[in-house]
Amino acid sequence: MGVLLALASAVCYGIADFTGGLLSRRASFVAVAFGGQVGGLTLTLVLVPVVPVTEVTLPDIAWGALSGVGTGAAMLFLFRGLSRGAMCVVVPVSAVSGVALPVLTGVVIFGDHPSALSWLGIAVAVPTLWLVSRVPPRDGAAKATAALDGMIAGIGIALQYVALAQAAPGAGMWPVVAGRTAATLVLLPLLVAGNASLRLRPRQALLAAGTGAIAAVALTLYLEATRKELLVVAVVLSSFYPAIPVLLGTTTLREHLCRHQILGLLGAAAAIALLTIS
Repeated sequence: MGVLLALASAVCYGIADFTGGLLSRRASFVAVAFGGQVGGLTLTLVLVPVVPVTEVTLPDIAWGALSGVGTGAAMLFLFRGLSRGAMCVVVPVSAVSGVALPVLTGVVIFGDHPSALSWLGIAVAVPTLWLVSRVPPRDGAAKATAALDGMIAGIGIALQYVALAQAAPGAGMWPVVAGRTAATLVLLPLLVAGNASLRLRPRQALLAAGTGAIAAVALTLYLEATRKELLVVAVVLSSFYPAIPVLLGTTTLREHLCRHQILGLLGAAAAIALLTIS
């Protein structure tokens, strides 16, 4: 069940990335990110009475809030790299570091012991994420600072995954609520300091909120996956979300796959199979 929840999380994250990316072509990245966090926070508040709660402690809320800080920081630096036209560097670096760091944390700090097949799946997954998420550079867009942006974004993603996994199962949705609140507060100063160009039209605001709601579902599914599966396995499977925008781009936007993306998708299938049967 944990494997299926983690894969469902990846699908939801991928859909959110795809729809958010399309919306960001017509509106400000900052405004779309902020609107998404507001939408995610709204949905999690709606779900709070539905999810059973036995006990909510201060550490549960603190872990959730720390996870949200990671989310907000990841978005800030990812979008900064994208605004510099460095997608070919910042996206794959953030994707790879976002999965490698939680795996190391799970093994070294939390004592996870993946099976031999799981280790093989992880070994396949890391280069696979690079191949799937990398896009050809345009106009010399790969800048030296883009690697730093991608690394910091990856650290934020890793913090999101690792911190949220520490919340106790009895806390229900409250750690996710704390995370969406913290992420919103991280992004709020940029929105306040911006100008009129950061404002969204009503329809765009609704779409951004919907995208954020899907991302919140993804985070909730990931949280449930960590309660039924090793952290390292749940993180790796959830991190395959970059494959979803690639597949959606080819099917809905008629985009063409590069050879390395095809190889990456095949590698993703192999890694998922190894992690599933282990």
